Amino acid sequence: QVQLVESGGGLVQPGGSLTLSCVASGFTFRSYAMSWHRQAPGKERELVTSITSDGVHTAYLESVKGRFTISRDNVKNTLYLQMNSVKPEDTAVYYCNADPTWIRWGQGTQVTISS
Repeated sequence: QVQLVESGGGLVQPGGSLTLSCVASGFTFRSYAMSWHRQAPGKERELVTSITSDGVHTAYLESVKGRFTISRDNVKNTLYLQMNSVKPEDTAVYYCNADPTWIRWGQGTQVTISS
């Protein structure tokens, strides 16, 4: 079945770095644009970044521009999110999905930025 499995979250100090991964299965990953979303406690889920199917074009939420980088490996069916210079306000559960979203949400991976 169609499935997305996120991993790589954890507790990181402000200013640190983290790389999230999302392994896709059950569909032709290389044919779809993909995205990362996040949901902070008490807030709605928001789109953080997206990438075209070929990996050429990307888009970012203003607050993460210059700090986060989305990428993909269409051979490994894996989506990545490199997070640098992280801030406490980046604390959230991070999810991947297609863009636009159509896949059932996975469990996500918790990212906590705290000293």
